[in-house]
Amino acid sequence: MLRRLTTVLSALVLLLIAAPAIPAPAAAPVTKVLVFSKTAGFRHDAIPAGIAAIQTLGSQNGFSVTATEDAGQFTTANLAQYQAVVWLSTTGDVLNATQQTAFQSYIAAGGGYVGVHAAADTEYDWPWYGGLVGAYFNSHPAIQQATVRVEDATNPATAHLPAAWVRTDEWYNYRANPRANVRVLLSLDESTYSGGSMAGDHPITWCQNYQGGRAFYTGLGHTQESYADANFTRLLLGGIRFAGGAVTADCTPRTNPVPAGTALRSKANNKFVSTAAGNLIASATTASTAAERFDIVPLTGSNVALRSKATGQYVCAENSGNNPLIANRAAVGSWETFTRITNSDGTVSFRATVNNRYVTAENAGASALIANRTAIGPWEKFDLVTGG
Repeated sequence: MLRRLTTVLSALVLLLIAAPAIPAPAAAPVTKVLVFSKTAGFRHDAIPAGIAAIQTLGSQNGFSVTATEDAGQFTTANLAQYQAVVWLSTTGDVLNATQQTAFQSYIAAGGGYVGVHAAADTEYDWPWYGGLVGAYFNSHPAIQQATVRVEDATNPATAHLPAAWVRTDEWYNYRANPRANVRVLLSLDESTYSGGSMAGDHPITWCQNYQGGRAFYTGLGHTQESYADANFTRLLLGGIRFAGGAVTADCTPRTNPVPAGTALRSKANNKFVSTAAGNLIASATTASTAAERFDIVPLTGSNVALRSKATGQYVCAENSGNNPLIANRAAVGSWETFTRITNSDGTVSFRATVNNRYVTAENAGASALIANRTAIGPWEKFDLVTGG
């Protein structure tokens, strides 16, 4: 009897060892989303396009969408059926105290929030909401083209985007920088447009885990055209899926200090332009010191001047562009003036106005920059980097 029992136990042990590991259960898919677009202030004409785009995302990805401007739907029982609530360009004071309490309870129970554009122009007297959205709206310049930089390409909302995403929108400035409390996913390159007021560190899309729930916000989405842009709607889908708990993402804050000024990174060799050796040369592997940082000073039209953060001097196309670029001039003249060209891939090129030649990372980046090329190729392209 003892021998038989031992044999049975041994067989069970072998069976357990051989059995394949049971995979962890997959996250539950998003099945129901509430889109809330009540406005008590400015009303964006893109709201209908936004609702239609999210409904299309739902039909393509297996979740139903309820669109409402009725704040009365913010009850504990009603909100419990939704994995995510999208605040689509809401403005002003849109919930009363009872409705606010219900929404706070929803988030505390693991619910998801997605804020789009003017969601940051909402509920200024509700500090809990201010923490949820991440930052309140302050101002915006005219609608214009700008370059959006991807700071976190691992997030499901941003993994599909190019590192430098050139697009047209209404670019919000915020009352405070949210970086210390959120994971910044996208930031604006303030050197690529006019009217940015966040000192070169300009988050525009972020996520966070907030008081039991998940929150995602993007400042994009002012224009109707945004909602026909596949890159933008995929951004929204990623935000909805994260907020709804269908996918995971690291949304812990990453508060690396952002060096002042803008770095120029050669597209061809991925090295930063430095003034450490005197002449400008694309040889630095990081942009962590003032030697790799410049102020891009707007002049007339598309013309700019480059001022070194290390020397405080302007970059000059020395000897009418025949000698290497050097940052040694105290004032801007014709030799210190460059036309900035934004290329279709999001990079920029600089053309010296003194000789109408393009700046190149000479000798495959091994020699100093010089303005002597008649056309734009790989060595005449640069990324503008405001982060670290």
